[in-house]
Amino acid sequence: MASTSVSRVVPASPQEVWNLIGGFDALPDWLPYIPESIALEGGRVRRLTNPDGDLIVERLVGFDEAERHYSYAILEAPFPVDGYVSTLRVHTVPGRDDVAEVQWSGRFHPKGATEAEVVDLFTGIYADGLDALHKTLAA
Repeated sequence: MASTSVSRVVPASPQEVWNLIGGFDALPDWLPYIPESIALEGGRVRRLTNPDGDLIVERLVGFDEAERHYSYAILEAPFPVDGYVSTLRVHTVPGRDDVAEVQWSGRFHPKGATEAEVVDLFTGIYADGLDALHKTLAA
């Protein structure tokens, strides 16, 4: 199983960050790669569309409001992986209440691609996503 993780300090308190990203259906609010999200099954499944029109379906598999993190599994996507589970987590930064650290991590089995290719793919997605989050919060 392969994995990757990207972290970024962003210019808002942990609670402000969680208020923006903590909803499982909230990706279009901060991630330009996902302009549309439709909640299904009472909010436990999200049907996403990227700018190319590709469909991505993900299921919420873990959620902790108090600890500010959730995990999800990909059910359907154009990515060369199986068994994909990812976690989006908001951390406090010791001694600071005006910033937060956001960590986006995932583990998966490459399928039809090398481990390095898939790790690079998701490392790029996570880094670009956290850069977009930083820009949204800095605006």
